[in-house]
Amino acid sequence: MVENKTPAKAWRVVFAGTTINLCLGVLYAWSVWKVRLVNPEFMAQPMNAGWSVINHAQASTPVTLCMLIFGLLMIPGGRLQDTKGPTVAASIGGIAIGLGLILAGAMKSYTGLIIGYGIGGGIGMGIGYAAPTPAALKWFGPHKRGLVAGLVVSGYGGAALYVSPLAKWIIDSWGVSASFYFLGVLYLIVICLAAQVLAWPEEGYIPEAPPLKAGETAVAVKPPIDWTAGEMTKTWQFYALVAMFILNTQSGILIITNAAGLAKKTAAGLVAGWVLASFGGLINAAGRIGTGKYSDIIGRNNAYILNCGISAIAMLCIPYAIATKSIGLLFFLAGVGYWQYGGGLALMPSFTADFYGPKNLGFNYGLVAGRLVRSCRDWPV
Repeated sequence: MVENKTPAKAWRVVFAGTTINLCLGVLYAWSVWKVRLVNPEFMAQPMNAGWSVINHAQASTPVTLCMLIFGLLMIPGGRLQDTKGPTVAASIGGIAIGLGLILAGAMKSYTGLIIGYGIGGGIGMGIGYAAPTPAALKWFGPHKRGLVAGLVVSGYGGAALYVSPLAKWIIDSWGVSASFYFLGVLYLIVICLAAQVLAWPEEGYIPEAPPLKAGETAVAVKPPIDWTAGEMTKTWQFYALVAMFILNTQSGILIITNAAGLAKKTAAGLVAGWVLASFGGLINAAGRIGTGKYSDIIGRNNAYILNCGISAIAMLCIPYAIATKSIGLLFFLAGVGYWQYGGGLALMPSFTADFYGPKNLGFNYGLVAGRLVRSCRDWPV
C-alpha cells in the first residue's frame, strides 16, 4: 500500500509518545525530594508522620538505582516493543512507575524509596521510554524522522519545566507521601491512557515520500531494509553511534550537574541555580525538536557536526563568562550545551532508523542507548 499523505493516526501516535515521556521525566524531580528527606526539621512536621530522616548517601541511592535499571531495561524494553507492540510496553512502564511511586509514599521508609522509586521507577522508565519513539518513527520516512524523534523525546526533556515545581508545591503543602501518591496516580492513568493510542502501521504500509524538488520526477518509494540486532552489531556504524552518543552527552551533563555552581560563581545572589536549570530544561526540549528538524534538511551527520562544533567552542568560553561575571553570556553558552545534549537524543534514534530500518528499532536503539545510559555516571539528581 502506498500512502500519498501521512495519516492523522501517525501524528496521534507522536503526541501520545510525547505525553508518555512528559510523565517518565519524573527523574528530574528527585533533587526536590532529596533536599527534604535529609532535613530533620522538615521531616518532623506532622504532615510527614511515619517518615524518618535519611542521610545524604541514602538519599542518592534510590535515584542511582533508578537510573541503573532504566539503562539496563531499555534493551529488553525495546525488544518487548518490537514483539508485543508499543501499547503493551508503554502500559507496563506506566503501571510500574505509577505503582512504584504510590508504594514509595505508602511505605514511608528508605526501603520504600528503594523499592518504589528505585526499582519501580527504573522499570517504568526503562520499558516505557523504549516504546514511544520506535512506534512513532515507523510511520514516517527519513525526511521526517528527525522532527518526529525530536517531538517524542522532547517530552522527557520538557518534564524538567513542570515536574520539580509541581513536586515541590505538593511536598511543601501536603507532605512527602502526598507527592508520591499524586504523581503515582497521575502517571499511572495518563501513561496507560496514552499507551492505548500508540500503534504500528498496518502490514505493507509505506511512509509518505519526501516532497519533490524542482525538476524532479516522482519515483516509487521502496520499503526500508531492516537489520536484526545480530546483523547491526557486526557493523562498525553501530559502535560509531555508541561513541557519538557518549560524546554528545558530555557538554549537557557537565552543565546539568553544575548549573547551581556556575550560576553562583558568575552572579552570586542575583540568579539562583534553579533559574539556569529551568532555562536549560526549556532549551533541552527545544533542542530536541530543532535539531531533529534541521537534521531532516541538512542531514544527520551535518547536524551532529554543527551541534558538537558550536558546543565545543561554547564550553571553552564558559570560564571567560565566569571571570567577567557575565550572567547573560553564561546563559547563552549553557544554552548551547543544553541544546546539543537534547539534540543528540533526537539524532540518535533517527540515525539508528536510517542505518538499520524501523522494524527492529526498539531493540536496536535500546542497544545503542542502553550502552550510553550505563556509561554515564553523572546524571542530574
